[in-house]
Amino acid sequence: MEIAAILSRVAGAARSGLLALGMAGLVTVRAAAAADVTAASAEGPFLYVANQEAAAVTVIDLETHEVVEVIDLEAMGYGANAKPHHVAVEPDGSFWYVSLIAANRVLKFDRDNELVASVEFERPGLLALHPSEPWLFVGRSMAAVNPPQRIGRIDRMSMEVEEYDVFIPRPHALLASPDGGWVYAGSLGENSVVTVEAESGDAELLRLPGSGTMPHVLVQYAISPDGETLVATAEMTAKLLVFDLSEPAAPKLVGELDVGARPWHPSWSADGRWIWFGNLGANEVTLVDTSDWSVAAVIRGEGLAEPHGSVLSPDGSRLYVANRNETGSYESSDRMGYDAPGGTVVVIDTATREIVDVIETPPYASGIGLASSPR
Repeated sequence: MEIAAILSRVAGAARSGLLALGMAGLVTVRAAAAADVTAASAEGPFLYVANQEAAAVTVIDLETHEVVEVIDLEAMGYGANAKPHHVAVEPDGSFWYVSLIAANRVLKFDRDNELVASVEFERPGLLALHPSEPWLFVGRSMAAVNPPQRIGRIDRMSMEVEEYDVFIPRPHALLASPDGGWVYAGSLGENSVVTVEAESGDAELLRLPGSGTMPHVLVQYAISPDGETLVATAEMTAKLLVFDLSEPAAPKLVGELDVGARPWHPSWSADGRWIWFGNLGANEVTLVDTSDWSVAAVIRGEGLAEPHGSVLSPDGSRLYVANRNETGSYESSDRMGYDAPGGTVVVIDTATREIVDVIETPPYASGIGLASSPR
């Protein structure tokens, strides 16, 4: 990183009043300088990638696929073990949020990647924006052994948090309905889905068939654009579970599809036809055709190494898949100054279903997010 760019970042932080004594210039210096990236001077839109084992967040220009900044959370005072896990981005890109598992914090950054607020929350995991109200819902991390049986609702303006009881162990999967009426939470410890009324916090529990047997371990949800169908990835049973949302307060399990090992974060195409997700245990990406609920394609190739998060570009032409690469099966060209193998973001052309780019990041790329309607 050029000295002028570093000084610009320091000056910006000082103006915001967020730079504590002894932190001067360190916000992004170590990781960004090691990666030889430039300051985030591009106008965007940007892709934000949580690097869980690097205490960093990587910022990628969607137009060029270049890393424009690596935000060093350790240098910001959150510790080497902060464990940034998931990212949520305002639809217009004005602000973005990241959960820090071990620091017990949810942070709010602006478009210029300046920290503007934070809130304490025990073992935060997945994040879900409400589509119309200024609320950010927060689940619990998979790494938390016995977290509270509650989810959080953060006011994105004041950053005050309220907690809702969901009465399930280890609430992890989390998503708001397109109309904003409901929030769906899923358990890692039992075969249960909870429907939460977004306004009141009232919760209804749905026990899935097979309760009492090996839990599905519900990783994450996706909801069809028309709001009528919900799917859940089930890590332990290697299934995609399909729910009818005709009655949104009472999802009805209507189908199960066998997929590759350890399906992770799903993304649903805007036309409702396709669902994409990585298979963390198989180093591959699965494409499901919702017209007949079949596996339409399985993509393997360079950079796919323990895929975790996924997100589609605003125009749907590209799928971005974050990869942990803990085993080092993908050999990074530059480890960016870290001891562990680097993570990756694999870019897939959704029309050809081919890998078109591999973007290297600091270790353990996990949650990933972008603005759905950037400006």
